[in-house]
Amino acid sequence: MAITWKEAERRLDIAAELLDKTDRCIVEGPLHAGIDLGTADVVLMVLNANGEPVAAFLEWAEVVRDGIVVDFIGAVDIVCRLLEKAANRLNREISQAATSFPPGTDHRLSTNILERAGLDVVAVRDEPCCVAQLLQLDKAAVVDIGGGTTGTAVVQNGNIVFSDDEPSGGRHIGLSIAGHFDISFEEAEKRKRQPERYGILDLARPTLQRISDIVARHIKGHAVEKIILTGGTCCLPGIEDVFMHELGLPVQLPNQPLLLTPLAIASLSLNKI
Repeated sequence: MAITWKEAERRLDIAAELLDKTDRCIVEGPLHAGIDLGTADVVLMVLNANGEPVAAFLEWAEVVRDGIVVDFIGAVDIVCRLLEKAANRLNREISQAATSFPPGTDHRLSTNILERAGLDVVAVRDEPCCVAQLLQLDKAAVVDIGGGTTGTAVVQNGNIVFSDDEPSGGRHIGLSIAGHFDISFEEAEKRKRQPERYGILDLARPTLQRISDIVARHIKGHAVEKIILTGGTCCLPGIEDVFMHELGLPVQLPNQPLLLTPLAIASLSLNKI
């Protein structure tokens, strides 16, 4: 079910307001859940029958790295905790969910985690393709910059004609910050969330330029007229200007880039349940 950019941003604002809210609410009709297993975080989003968010929970964790699950049991435990929070908020158990995976990796790395957590997997697609399917796009490229990888999906006339993924993302920016300040990676990740104070955009620029080169290779030979950015790394203020300069194309950045992919994943199940 494709929606307009304006509608996507409206739903993202709702999701941001709901994030980690535990107060109970009553939702009539079916629920549609999606789980985003990222390098830096795991996000559960639940939608109502109209596709609007009714619950959203996030837990920071490094259970997946560069498309590989490095802590399977930890990932399952996190999913179970998020499901319990959603069940308490909605007064209903979540039994089905959609999920995603980095392009070029085995989708079973994600689906196995959900199944071990007791869920039926109703849909699974690679991350940028989830976003591409949600939005009404043509001659565009969705670029999902996560913690460990960057995935690109090229969309022509609503159809995905190319999808690929390479290992470069927010983790590499964190390593650059750690080296610059001679601090631990954990401390660097904290400073990354205070970008203006520590001049993070300038420190991130070389990595963002490398990511731009990856995207340029991905879109070469395709009629691409604009870039859609998504993923937690895109929360860095000024990132869209770097990509516009490097790629010479208009760039759209959602108001809640961390939540666009989870919204798109959850939306996959709207036509499945």
